[in-house]
Amino acid sequence: MSACKRLLHFVKHRSLWTHVRRNVTTWSPVGAAFNAAHHKRPNVFEKNVGLFGVPELSCPAGFQAATEKALKNTERLVERACSCPPGVETVESFDRLSDGLCKVADLADFVKVAHPDPAFREAAEKACIDIGTVVEKLNTNVELCKSLKILLESPDIVAQLDPDTRRVAELFMFDFKISGIHLDDKLRKEAVALHVKLLDLNNEFLVGSHLPNRIASSAIPEHLQPHFADEGSFIQVGGLHADSPNDLVREIAYRIYLYPNADLMECLDELLKCRYKLAKLVGYDSYGHRALKGTMAKTPETVMSFLQLLTDRLSDRYNTEPSLYSPYLSLGACMEGLNNLFSQLYGVSLMSEHASAGEVWSEDVRKLVNLMQQNGCDLNTSENKDGFPPFGSHGDCHFTIRGGRQCQETGQYQLPVVVLMLSLPHPTKRAPTLLTPGMMENLFHEMGHAMHSMLGRTRYQHVTGTRCATDFAEVPSILMEYFATDYRVISQFARHYETGQPLPENMVARLCESKKVCGAADTQLQIFYAVLDQIYHSQPQNHTTTDILKEMQQKYYGLPYTQNTAWQLRFSHLIGYGAKYYSYLMSRAVASMVWKQCFVQDPLNRDMGERYRRQMLAHGGAKEPMLMVEGMLQRQPTMEDFVDALVSELNLNFETFLMDSES
Repeated sequence: MSACKRLLHFVKHRSLWTHVRRNVTTWSPVGAAFNAAHHKRPNVFEKNVGLFGVPELSCPAGFQAATEKALKNTERLVERACSCPPGVETVESFDRLSDGLCKVADLADFVKVAHPDPAFREAAEKACIDIGTVVEKLNTNVELCKSLKILLESPDIVAQLDPDTRRVAELFMFDFKISGIHLDDKLRKEAVALHVKLLDLNNEFLVGSHLPNRIASSAIPEHLQPHFADEGSFIQVGGLHADSPNDLVREIAYRIYLYPNADLMECLDELLKCRYKLAKLVGYDSYGHRALKGTMAKTPETVMSFLQLLTDRLSDRYNTEPSLYSPYLSLGACMEGLNNLFSQLYGVSLMSEHASAGEVWSEDVRKLVNLMQQNGCDLNTSENKDGFPPFGSHGDCHFTIRGGRQCQETGQYQLPVVVLMLSLPHPTKRAPTLLTPGMMENLFHEMGHAMHSMLGRTRYQHVTGTRCATDFAEVPSILMEYFATDYRVISQFARHYETGQPLPENMVARLCESKKVCGAADTQLQIFYAVLDQIYHSQPQNHTTTDILKEMQQKYYGLPYTQNTAWQLRFSHLIGYGAKYYSYLMSRAVASMVWKQCFVQDPLNRDMGERYRRQMLAHGGAKEPMLMVEGMLQRQPTMEDFVDALVSELNLNFETFLMDSES
């Protein structure tokens, strides 16, 4: 079988580690690639292949060219979808139409937040808006919908469709319905206008939620000013400084960073009004009802029932120094651990390779090639070390650049391209990049998303990898966190970067138990966020968003509201997870059940890894999410089962602390 390539990129900070030391630790090629300084000499004769291998993207202007090319191809595919006989070809035309637009939009969505060049970011943002506007118009294209409707209303034709084709056809029809295809011309145009307006409002709120606040330097004690960014006679506060040991620094950061911004408050109000108006226009009681169609929860009522039941079950329950763990958790060691884990669970292994000229925007790159022993596919992983853009932190995250699909026109499989953007510390002259336990867990988490995309083999890109129900999409990533804290997995890779000494088992046990100490409070905080999200997207309230926050914080979290703060303006998840923020809790419940039932006895079991790949990872969104969960657990879980799974996570094992103190 011929080899094929998949791309997986890592973004982290620029390497400063140039001092070569002699040490006793021997790393695999994967570990060595991420722990050793690496400099690729530029070759002026090497052809620039464009970002992620897209030829047009060798310069910012290429986004316009790529957009125009995609839109021209869109016109041809729309005509084909409307004219071909109803059947599989209709659905394939829809998927190719979606694929062509997503290839530009998804790549642009990543570049607009991650590229260090403002010209690239601006060009990418314009591409997102241009493609997004076209998508909204296509979602209310009557002739396009008619071709799909004829197919789905023909029992004889539907009976001949394979399950994946039928589900994708139904999902495309669902997109038409929630966009208002059933409305008359006037109302349909109003729906399109609301969609387009929401694109602008979403972008405005997302950018604003990450912008720093500033205050006159004279308002801050002089000895505390060095803790914040200097801007002439002002200081900038771009975060909560939660890790600062100085309580006054934390308080100053909290009050300034969360101080209400009138323009952003107005943007959020308008955004919520537009979402509600759109939902009502297309026939739903609220935006929450519209957003939850197709998820495991299905309705806002089910979500609130789940959150209230979980709240009722929680009770107050009773941390470790990260620097003690970091020497054992070099980036190379962690990558070696992931390599070992994937090899044992899925038959997947990683090797190092160089990126082509222009493929990424930094020459300081780590690129990995993966041999998938079962099907002969390659996985390329690169670590771009230019880091985050200067305009704000977006946290560790996963981006789909290109989705996988079976190309009927070529007979080949279009393999996915994904990006992991990670915020990791700088190496030093004496040590490679060293991760805290939390950073290591985040790395495993994001790799869970990546493998969801990479191991999927869906026929259609519309349902590839993480393009599935939101409350299922986090399951593979959260499940990886369990592997990241199991000593049987950690012991395979966590060793001191200088001495090779393994991380002591009692330290791993202590770390796992310490996470439970404030576990109930952390879970309750997530419930508060999820409830707030639901209320914002329910019926219009006769209160400000701040009043609602204050009321829900008192009811579901307990800690008093701090006057003149507006945390909701920093709640950027309202954009991507509108009415779906509960998904983290539900996904964690499912992941907990899968871990305890399928992996806790043997986390490296190859048979169970294969079952997990086939039952959950392979389908993306091509199968109902609850059916995938039932297939893995071999039973039908209830909401009470989900709540029990979350609450049981908080049970402390005091023997760990006792044994640790005695030792």
